Amino acid sequence: TVPVTALAKKLATWEGGRLAISIVDMPIKCPVAPLEFAFLADSFFTEKHMRDRVEIVYVTPLPGAFTKPIAAKRFGGMLDDRKITLEPDFMIERVDADRRTLVSYDEREIEYDLLVTVPLNMGADFVARSGLGNELNLVPVDKHTLLSKKHSTIFALGDANDIPTSKAGSVAHFEIDVFIDNFLEHIADKPMTGSFDGHANCFIETGHGKAMLIDFNYETEPLPGKYPVPGVGPMSLLKETKVNHMGKLAFRWAYWNVLLPGRPMPLAADMSMAGKEKAGV
Repeated sequence: TVPVTALAKKLATWEGGRLAISIVDMPIKCPVAPLEFAFLADSFFTEKHMRDRVEIVYVTPLPGAFTKPIAAKRFGGMLDDRKITLEPDFMIERVDADRRTLVSYDEREIEYDLLVTVPLNMGADFVARSGLGNELNLVPVDKHTLLSKKHSTIFALGDANDIPTSKAGSVAHFEIDVFIDNFLEHIADKPMTGSFDGHANCFIETGHGKAMLIDFNYETEPLPGKYPVPGVGPMSLLKETKVNHMGKLAFRWAYWNVLLPGRPMPLAADMSMAGKEKAGV
């Protein structure tokens, strides 16, 4: 929390310049989180009537703004609309603090006046000490059953495992829905019948009172459409809307009053293709 509060204090008094938002390496817990910060920074500086004094550069090791092509194209267009420069395929070799410069392995350089950086995200230290984790301190598991690949008596969920999807709250929620029955079957020496499909969904605040919503899994990338009711919504997928922003605010209430107390949420663990447009954006 110290870097976050320090950044808040800095932004409150910063008079402008080049803001570099840099992802050092993948994986990170949520690939859209730095994008969300970039969009909110644009909104923040616009509301302060100083956007014309701020140059925003989004620096990423990915070939585009996101890990999947349709969403990458959409997010890339949003960056362009906000005059945020995208610097893809940037593998950072070092940060030259004296020169305020990012240097890549291919010797590209990006100067900055203010740097907000996202380091490589790793698992907890206690996982490393336990000997259960890999080089990133994450427990290798079967991505469908969530059972450890090395230990038949250990399951790992949420931030603890290495499944190839976001370390988001929605993922942990959907994992648990699959895990409970699998666990009961497993300890009863029965075959596990549940299969987690990598389902994740999340709101992305895009500033100016709007937000975007994405819904995807291992096999299907984020697609446009309507959610949760096909064709009706009221929320839109892969599109900025005020309704999505209101949905995000409503979910904040649901998080504290439904999810944390353990009450059932009327959302299926498996991702549905209903309401999604397969043609792209």
